[in-house]
Amino acid sequence: MSSKRSNTWAADTIRKYMPSREELARNKYLAPIAHRFLSPELWRFTRRSVPRGVALGLFAGFIIPIGQIFLAAFLALPARANVPLAALVTFVTNPFTFPFWVVVANQVGELTLNLDAAVGGVANEELRSGSLTWLVDLFQLAGVTAFGFLVLAIVSAAVGYLVSSAAWRILVARKRAKRLAQMEARLDQRLNAN
Repeated sequence: MSSKRSNTWAADTIRKYMPSREELARNKYLAPIAHRFLSPELWRFTRRSVPRGVALGLFAGFIIPIGQIFLAAFLALPARANVPLAALVTFVTNPFTFPFWVVVANQVGELTLNLDAAVGGVANEELRSGSLTWLVDLFQLAGVTAFGFLVLAIVSAAVGYLVSSAAWRILVARKRAKRLAQMEARLDQRLNAN
């Protein structure tokens, strides 16, 4: 490897640490659908596949604590998202960050569920009246934290999609501007040489 830094160092770093198509194809859990993972369109970094991969990775990372990589890979297939990026983004929730996310999910769940009390409590009265007692029981069983993780999964997926889409556009615009400036400089050199 040369000492010169690559123009695509971020993509090179991602490619270095993400699993290859063949590694995912050999996985025993993915074996029944491994032939679909070999499709090159699922491994390209394009303006559509990158935001989809980020959104699906964030959703899978927050929705289930174990096996999120496999969920992201399964969701990426029908969505035609970038599979390795979807798998990589799931590491936002890992054993080191999970305690932090549990606290955040609990706070988000409490805030979301207490929002009704702040705006008048109409839905809260309807829940306690008996018509929707099953929903109250469901929240008691599932807990505020699980609901917070659901909210985090949905909101982070939407925000991740928008941010990665905007970042992709900015990076492509800068790359094009740099390429145009280089072309103009070469054209000026040719014109000045004549």
